[in-house]
Amino acid sequence: MVTMQKSIDTVEYEKLRKWLRAQREDKQLTMRDLAALLNRPHTFVSKVEQGERRLDVVEYVTYCRSLDVSPFDGMRASFKKSDLT
Repeated sequence: MVTMQKSIDTVEYEKLRKWLRAQREDKQLTMRDLAALLNRPHTFVSKVEQGERRLDVVEYVTYCRSLDVSPFDGMRASFKKSDLT
């Protein structure tokens, strides 16, 4: 039987958060810059990157679009088959 834990507490979500931060930094955007693109307070980006706030699927796609990256690339980076048990 597979048990489902809260997504925010998983290794995969941690990888996704790190990937999102790396994408932001690669674009040379500050948290405030990204927050402005998202029309959200800068604390929103900070909480996402620190794992204090989980993105739902629609928010995640919007976040990726604001960074001009593919949400599929983030999923691939977080769920590499070799990393899953």
